[in-house]
Parts: sequence; structure tokens; C-alpha cells
Amino acid sequence: MPNWEEIQKEWETTKITLATLAEKHDVKLGTLKSRKSRDAKDGNPWSRGAPKKDATKTQKVATIPKRMQPKKEVFEPVVESDDLTDKQRLFCIYYIKSFNATMSAIKAGYATNSAHVEGSRLLRNAKVSDEIRRLKGEMQQGIFIDAMDVLNKYIQIAFADITDYVMFGSVERQVINEETGRPKLDDNFKPITYRESYVDLKNHDVVDGIIIMEVKMGREGVAVKLADKMKAMDFLAKHFDMVPDHFKRQLEEEKLKIAHAKAFGSDNQEEYEDDGFHEALDATTVEVWGDATSN
Repeated sequence: MPNWEEIQKEWETTKITLATLAEKHDVKLGTLKSRKSRDAKDGNPWSRGAPKKDATKTQKVATIPKRMQPKKEVFEPVVESDDLTDKQRLFCIYYIKSFNATMSAIKAGYATNSAHVEGSRLLRNAKVSDEIRRLKGEMQQGIFIDAMDVLNKYIQIAFADITDYVMFGSVERQVINEETGRPKLDDNFKPITYRESYVDLKNHDVVDGIIIMEVKMGREGVAVKLADKMKAMDFLAKHFDMVPDHFKRQLEEEKLKIAHAKAFGSDNQEEYEDDGFHEALDATTVEVWGDATSN
């Protein structure tokens, strides 16, 4: 059971944010906000600054010694600001981790069916853009952030999983009599069945469309073309020293997997195509690393 008196006191006497406060006391952020709002309506607003005064008594507020004051964290991504809402701040935090506006909007609490639009709108918001740049500056720690943006996108392409974009499998269906519209029965009066394969696309608002080059419906069903994984892996191999350690082993495994598929064939549903995406990235990487092909 949360100690609301203690939580309120900590909020009023420190510069802690609502998000950090909720996490510290194991309370949902929405619950904390509701409590704060309800207390304000009941005449007990959570306020910072001047101490509250009782109608009959003058309260004495003890000065907290510096050694007793909460230590400042080296990096606290959520910063209390009147300029941004809690959702906007959360969006900024998730975005600098994934660079995927749609998924960041969903994780920040925006509706799934409008997250694609909200993500684009948020990136065009000047205050949100400033906050993202500020967070990037705090996180880069001596690494040129534009280079890391490009590197992260190549990592996403290299390790793209087709199941992130489509659902496929097989289902059992009944054979229908065209004349009666009813299931056909065998000699034991049981429905005659067969198995049918299916491929279902996931909605565009929950996938990273940058990696998808083409989606088309052909005679044999749905075809999804992703950005060229091998070219992305070649790029990462050239800049292997900059790839995070936990991706290096995975990179080698993916190369072996694709080489095996080319040699022996593959039943995978995905296709890869270089459709100009990498040329656009190359234009950026020339400025960051120089001509990658010169080595």
C-alpha cells in the first residue's frame, strides 16, 4: 500500500519527477497523477516552493543539511518541464533508444491506431525536437551521434525478422459442397478437411516501415520485400569496431544463416531488395566516416 503522505512530501521537498517518483515507490504513473489531481480537488494540493501555512499555526520548516539531501543522478532522462507533457517526455526517451516514431508513440501511451500520425507530429514539434537533441547530447558520451543514428539503422536492417512484419502458418479447413454450401462428409460422416497456408500482414501502424521496401499482392499471395540484409551486414563488418559487443556474435550468425539459405534454398517468406534506401544512407555516412568503399 503506497504511503501517499511520504510520496507527497518527497515530491514537495525535492526536484524528483513524477515518473521517477512512481518508479521508486512501485506505483503506476497514471495512479500517481490521479492521486495528485484528487488531492488538489480536496484542498490538499501538491506544491513546491513556499511551505503550506495552517489557518491557526505557523509551521517551521527545517532546513535539510546538504549531506542529507538527495544526490543528483548523473543522467536522468525525464526532466520536469512545463513545456512538455508526460507523454511527450516519454516519447523522447523511447525515441532516442529506437529511432522508431510509431513504436515510441505507442510505448509513451498514445493510441495504437493513431500512433503513426502522432509520432510524425511529435517529431515536427519544436519543443519535442529540442528535447530529443538534448537527450542525445547527454547520451552520446563522446560518440558522434549522427554516426550512431546511421549505425543503428543498419543494425535494424541486418537483424530484421520477417515475423515482425507478417504472421504466417497453416490452418485446417473443411471441404464445402458447392451445391449445398455444407461441409462434405466422409464414409464415417465426419467433415472432410484439408490444410491451407496463410500469410497475414501486420498493420502499418505497428511496424517500422523504413525497412520495408515493397508490399504487393501476387498470384501466389503476399510478397514483402525488406531492405538488403547482406549489404547492411557488409557495412557493419567494415565498421565492426563501432558495433556494440552484444550484436557482433549475432552479426556473424546472421551471415552464416543467409549464406546457408543461398546455398541450400530457404522457405522463408521474406525477400530483400536494395531500392535506393542505402544510397540515401551512404550520402550520410560519407560525411560521418568518409567513403566506406575506400578501405
